[in-house]
Amino acid sequence: MTRSLRFACFTLLLLLVGCAGVDIEDYAESEPRLDIAEYFTGTTRAWGMVQDYSGEVQRRFTVDIEGTYENNTLTLDEAFVFSDGETDRRVWTFERIDEHHWIGTANDVQEPVEARQYGHAFHMRYPLEIEISGRMITFTMDDWMYLQPDGRLINRTSMRKFGLTLGEITLIFEQTGPS
Repeated sequence: MTRSLRFACFTLLLLLVGCAGVDIEDYAESEPRLDIAEYFTGTTRAWGMVQDYSGEVQRRFTVDIEGTYENNTLTLDEAFVFSDGETDRRVWTFERIDEHHWIGTANDVQEPVEARQYGHAFHMRYPLEIEISGRMITFTMDDWMYLQPDGRLINRTSMRKFGLTLGEITLIFEQTGPS
């Protein structure tokens, strides 16, 4: 096999792996059922970490979330505190389209985001600009949440650029106040 043919095969393999993925509808019958409006209404706390492409933890943080749900609109006011003392705030607004579909916007996300929930899972994919070493880089965030039987919610987000996963974010959510 020639070098150029091996390179072409390797490139095709990378493209195929990058296109493969789980369809959220595969979780339609799973339990417990997740409804983000029910889960996030009230006070929620999350503990998280950001890992780079090698798996090394780059940052740790907590998030306190105040959620309200009125007129088919869920608002999540998220206050981040990073282990180095840095703070940040993001406000998500999700409009319920139907039982399974939402449209979300956030103060630091440029375009509306289509989100879907089926069974115990929630998924959305969106571009997010992040400062890294003084440069602004736009990543595609592939965001999955999974409700656990004990009521905790696990969130795994892949940070992708040019189809490659360059980082991952993991969060564990726990409801802390009345809904």
